[in-house]
Amino acid sequence: MGVFSKYNRYREAGERQNVNNAERFGEPARSLFTTSKVVSLHHRIEITDENERCVYRASTKFPSLHDKTDIEDEQGQHVAHIERKILTMHQRHYITMADGTHFELSNELFHLIKDITNIEGLGWQLRGNIAGLNFELYDTDGSVIAVISQKMFSIHDKYCVDIYRPEQEKTVVAILIALQHMIKDRESARSSFSSSSSSSSNG
Repeated sequence: MGVFSKYNRYREAGERQNVNNAERFGEPARSLFTTSKVVSLHHRIEITDENERCVYRASTKFPSLHDKTDIEDEQGQHVAHIERKILTMHQRHYITMADGTHFELSNELFHLIKDITNIEGLGWQLRGNIAGLNFELYDTDGSVIAVISQKMFSIHDKYCVDIYRPEQEKTVVAILIALQHMIKDRESARSSFSSSSSSSSNG
């Protein structure tokens, strides 16, 4: 179980906080949970609270070259817009918050995950562990903002995020959604690369 594991820290709503997070960071101010769904021509991610009440929704129309995604809160108010830059060897996602704050996440396309992903425009860092499917978000002073964990072997692409700085919740949600898209893009790129390599070897 993720609650008791220091390797994978994912937990379901209603379960106790992960032991590793509790030891290192204490009690989070709030925890949110995501589930991905495909509805008609939209890829949607629902973000729910501990009571499984939907508090944010992210929607991506596809096929979409720039992977344009919009996030709304439970009242339908705009929270953030995310776009992917194409024609680059780096995964780069631009995020614009409703208040005009702009920042971006960047990572090498075929790299599993860098130990540190800089969030340009905020000065934050996302430190990842792809093996354990855990990511920690830190501010400019090195203080933890949130811990993100992905559920292993889930067909619905589930994530849990423990938020330690509640005033940054909407920004954390936008980063979480962008991270999910980056991981999906990386999986698709690696799958395509493996398929083309296999075809070349068999050709």
